[in-house]
Amino acid sequence: MLTAITISQIYVLDQDQALDFYVGKLGFEVQTDVQFGPMRFLTVVLPGDPGHAVLLEKPAPPSVSEDIAGQVRDLVTKGAAGGHLFFSTDDAHKTHAELKERGVELPEEPTVQPYGIDFGFRDPFGNHVRVAQLTPPPA
Repeated sequence: MLTAITISQIYVLDQDQALDFYVGKLGFEVQTDVQFGPMRFLTVVLPGDPGHAVLLEKPAPPSVSEDIAGQVRDLVTKGAAGGHLFFSTDDAHKTHAELKERGVELPEEPTVQPYGIDFGFRDPFGNHVRVAQLTPPPA
């Protein structure tokens, strides 16, 4: 049976810009960065969590045809490509302040929700990112 999720994928329009954002601003580390035939296979991981990588994939052949790649790029630009990343933190207010200091555009302040405190933003390509300080479930 399945035992783990090892790689999740989001589309990005520029892999170097994605590296700057995910590594330089969000604090990820590069796991894999190789030219794999006609495509660049680029994955990043959070420090201490090497078992779950995020593939920063440019919509292009061979994974999709050039016609479809153009449509995907259009959807990514509009924030409608379905890319979502959900992260947890021990302190939503501190994380929000650190990301803001690093230059991440944060349209939301941390907000108390029934499940904890969270806030959201988008990466430079329109993918949705949410950060939550989860409330422990009742004992």
